[in-house]
Amino acid sequence: MGNHPAVGTNSRSKCSFTFALTAAFVAIVFVVAAAAVVRAQASKPNPKTPTAQLQAVPQWQIDAGGKMEFDVASVKQDTATPSQETVKSNIPFGPRDAFTPTGGLLSATNISLLTYMIFAYKITPNRAGAVADQLPKWAAANRYDIQARAAGNPTKDQFRLMMQALLADRFKLTVHYETRQLPVFALVLDKPGKLGPQLQMHSEDVPCSRAAPTAGTAMPTVASGLPQICGGAYGLPPSSPGRVRAGARDMALAEIGTTFIFTEAVGVDRPVVDGTGLAGKYDFAIEWTPENNGPLPPGVNFQPDPSGPTFLQALKEQLGLKLDPQTGRVDVLVIDHVEEPSQN
Repeated sequence: MGNHPAVGTNSRSKCSFTFALTAAFVAIVFVVAAAAVVRAQASKPNPKTPTAQLQAVPQWQIDAGGKMEFDVASVKQDTATPSQETVKSNIPFGPRDAFTPTGGLLSATNISLLTYMIFAYKITPNRAGAVADQLPKWAAANRYDIQARAAGNPTKDQFRLMMQALLADRFKLTVHYETRQLPVFALVLDKPGKLGPQLQMHSEDVPCSRAAPTAGTAMPTVASGLPQICGGAYGLPPSSPGRVRAGARDMALAEIGTTFIFTEAVGVDRPVVDGTGLAGKYDFAIEWTPENNGPLPPGVNFQPDPSGPTFLQALKEQLGLKLDPQTGRVDVLVIDHVEEPSQN
């Protein structure tokens, strides 16, 4: 659990990733699956229009140190059929910050360019589809093995920057950022000044872990039943079969809208921005019944609990939040050029 990217990127079924969550609510599962489901909300970028303005690089890239490269790296196409055994990485590739230092080694097997880009540019689930829609089909279908090493003990964000440089070198990938005015949902309080029963301010009394969860093990929890690991949403045991439960500690409300899988499968089909106006960090848990909009993925045996709330109902009843349709400014990663790599 935690280090295995999802493999179903060649399908745009609205429900496939939703039911994958019943087994594991880990970052890379929902990031890659969302990229295969979410449709971009805007047309091809046009910098001349007033709704598309060039945007500086994100602050996290500046804080991580700017441009940097691996000392040595190998990129090879992998022809094995993707499976839990063949798709793996020593670094969790989702946008969360949980990370166990690797001593400068990055080792990834049977992973698509799309997934590497999601990692390199820290793309959140509700923005991944817009990136996927700009890429050629081979970027999600072809798989690549990357073995790379850097000096010292880089942070996760520094690994992201080095991955950016590697993709630019081997895949000739060039990108830029734009800010566009797009249809969005604003995450707001359902009742002014009142939080839901499962959402509260984070307390520093209970220690947080920042290490990535260990693959194949249950998520460790604290006395409240929330994840021991802070800074990201993780899967938790549901109260009843046929439901999905997730929780997080020490998370800004602005991150909730970009962490969860807001897609058509849960009734949301546009980017989500924070409209609560609330600062600080929060702990929360949310449980809902996934909507079955189509056939289940192969190997998934899941019967939705009809008595459970939908995601949007749970958002309101448990967290005291709702989604308000608006038009807002959205930072968009625009792909200028990409090529299939030559073998090295």
